[in-house]
Amino acid sequence: MMEQYYEIKKQYPDAFLFYRVGDFYELFEDDAVKGAQILELTLTHRSNKTENPVPMAGVPHQAVDSYVNTLVEKGYKVALCEQLEDPKKAKGMVKRGIIQLVTPGTMMAEGPTEAKESNYLTSVVTSKAGFGLAYSDLSTGEIYATHLKDFAAVSNELLSLRTREVVYNGPLTAENQDFLYKANITVSEPTPLSGEHAEISYVEQSLHNQLEKLATEQLVGYLLSTQKRSLAHLQVAQSYEVSQYLQMSHVVQNNLELVASAKTGKKMGSLFWVIDKTHTAMGARLLKQWLARPLLSVEAINHRQDMVQALLDGYFTRENVIDALKGVYDLERLTGRIAFGNVNARELLQLSRSLHAVPVILDALMQSDSPDLKNFAQEIDPLKGVAELISTTLVKDPPILTTEGGLIQDGVDQQLDRYRDAMNNGKKWLAQMQAEEREKTGIDNLKVGYNKVFGYYLQVSNGNKDKVPLDRYTRKQTLTNAERYITPELKEHENLIMEAQTRSTDLEYDLFVKLRDEVKKYIPALQKLGNQLAALDVYTGFTTVAEQNNYCRPSFHTDSQDIKVIAGRHPVVEKVMTAGSYIPNDVKMDEQTNVYLITGPNMSGKSTYMRQMALIAVMAQVGCFVPADQADLPIFDQIFTRIGAADDLISGQSTFMVEMSEANEALQYATKRSLVLFDEIGRGTATYDGMALAGAIVKYLHDKVGAKTLFATHYHELTSMDQTLAHLKNIHVGATEENGKLIFLHKILPGPADQSYGIHVAQLAGLPHKVLREATKLLKRLEAQGASELGPASQQLDLFTAEAAPAPAEEVSEEISPAKQDVLDQISNLYLADKTPLEVMQLVADWQDDLKDDKQ
Repeated sequence: MMEQYYEIKKQYPDAFLFYRVGDFYELFEDDAVKGAQILELTLTHRSNKTENPVPMAGVPHQAVDSYVNTLVEKGYKVALCEQLEDPKKAKGMVKRGIIQLVTPGTMMAEGPTEAKESNYLTSVVTSKAGFGLAYSDLSTGEIYATHLKDFAAVSNELLSLRTREVVYNGPLTAENQDFLYKANITVSEPTPLSGEHAEISYVEQSLHNQLEKLATEQLVGYLLSTQKRSLAHLQVAQSYEVSQYLQMSHVVQNNLELVASAKTGKKMGSLFWVIDKTHTAMGARLLKQWLARPLLSVEAINHRQDMVQALLDGYFTRENVIDALKGVYDLERLTGRIAFGNVNARELLQLSRSLHAVPVILDALMQSDSPDLKNFAQEIDPLKGVAELISTTLVKDPPILTTEGGLIQDGVDQQLDRYRDAMNNGKKWLAQMQAEEREKTGIDNLKVGYNKVFGYYLQVSNGNKDKVPLDRYTRKQTLTNAERYITPELKEHENLIMEAQTRSTDLEYDLFVKLRDEVKKYIPALQKLGNQLAALDVYTGFTTVAEQNNYCRPSFHTDSQDIKVIAGRHPVVEKVMTAGSYIPNDVKMDEQTNVYLITGPNMSGKSTYMRQMALIAVMAQVGCFVPADQADLPIFDQIFTRIGAADDLISGQSTFMVEMSEANEALQYATKRSLVLFDEIGRGTATYDGMALAGAIVKYLHDKVGAKTLFATHYHELTSMDQTLAHLKNIHVGATEENGKLIFLHKILPGPADQSYGIHVAQLAGLPHKVLREATKLLKRLEAQGASELGPASQQLDLFTAEAAPAPAEEVSEEISPAKQDVLDQISNLYLADKTPLEVMQLVADWQDDLKDDKQ
């Protein structure tokens, strides 16, 4: 057996080999040592009496899926080695072979948390002409292919797809290997296939680009070699160009938090969290795909909007459709399980129930007044025959296992009915025999029983043993308080019953497989239906969110890049705030305005204002209504962002390097049709360096790029650029000061902010009073001296020494020192109503300390 194990292991050196032995899957050697640690298994040893005992760990075959999933989630591969013949009938060693190789990109998780997630396996081929890339979700059979010019574009696609595994055909540079390792992407080698394969020729039939063909062939070849079965559910590959959609790098998608919160990585706090009102898992997955690839075609966007508008206008139609969709299961993944051959009877009934809901949906759509909804309904094939075939073949509540009978209805197969009749009659005979034997022997508690070890038996309590007719009864088993016997007559009927039961179970399984294979013929039609219902699910979700949140239908123009958003809101921020508390803002950028230079204090809403513009653009080009009173928009070709400060751990870059890299992306690739959001460019370096870079970037965007740009900054010196840049306009987020307290207005106003309010924000954050007072003193000195008079860094440091020069005489009275003046200012600005007596006492003590220090 170990020779057989080692021979199989040689073929899969990079995978954990789960080797079937009886009711367990065993791990040996290094797999056992490592697997026991990861899976928290007991590590034992085989051949303990030898000098080199073999490490061993095992898992029950019924629970193997959870152990495999754990390993694959951590990026490992698992080879499942199964017994290929019945051990009872085998002569010599039981034949074994690999039935499936489970990898990160081919794992088909079935839990509710994974239902809305796609798990992509990606294939990449490289040549002098560039890169071919194809990806697939094995559970649904969808396949997409494209070609890209460089590895940077490839890496962006891999990260955007959140792919778990890439099949790569060429050598990787150390830098690229490092990137894939840090991105937690498993790299696999292509698996060569010999001969023709129908799946490959079918899948690539619509592809014309050679690189896309090669990548797709490599992808399907890897799937066939790892899954070791026919993959009838693989769909015809769809070719796409990245430039066919609104382009957003994975960084931009993360910054805008389209499908996950940047902080938690969870759905909550993302745009998807707000607008996902779908009722099916396949609808939720499709919505994610739409968010990643907003449209550029006004005609296609208008079609989606027309569907949403029709459902919005037809309340009863929408509600009837939604009620029916709630009964629709995941058709896309059910068809995958049918093709795989691991679908069970309950799942086939889920398919049948889903198909029975389709006529209800079609009826609701056809009764609508909307030609768009009627046209949509006419394209749908309800596949009534498939639904009826399943529902008339299977019992209403079948067991999960398909090999133990109890699946098929009476009347489906005559032979099965005969077997069942024999079993029922046999059981009646047993009941009759029990009654007769009680009467013959006088043993009132005699009973006929059954177990898998001894079959049928007659059980007599110890108190009645002397009444047993030993000339007819043969003792079979002794229990603590009873004896079990058999008779030739009983064994004869047992054989009849057991034969009928075995044949019945085998026949039921054969009938189930026949049903599964018949449904398998309809996989392409089922997949098409699944796509149509998923789209309808997304449309109803868009309608629900538009109605609940008071969103408007955006309009588009292609003759200019003018933006007109009236009372726009950030969809996520608005949702987490109390009703009516969000303050909306306009964005009006005509042909005379390409750059908004936004100033204002921290926490006032500059980033929110910029993000809401980007999210409104994404939602509009996805076909969703948007959070605004009115929105008239251009079609954006790309969105670039630089929002927030963070190191890029995958690339090993510092915050400032990331900042400059993201800025460079926009400067290099943005067009007049792009949208650029820059937040606090230049903060990662020295003040003058940062200010100079920020100013130069603004000028370049204004003069050379011409994209609509929202540029938020704390460098007030930049606000004077509106005097030399004709298409730049200053705006600011309003804030006011009352009784020494900073109040954010969250309202966008024309012109630059009058000050940054940095110390006020620090006060809100709860910094110690002494720190705030010292900062106020230094600020006054800086303002008094003027930035141009500060001189070199060595002179600037004098500001922070004990010998620092006082402010000019005209700023402070000769009779009152700066420290005393500061205390007076604090007293005059103090708002006593929000202070406790203890806080007032603490303030007075602080002032005393300051005045004492001033005397010294």
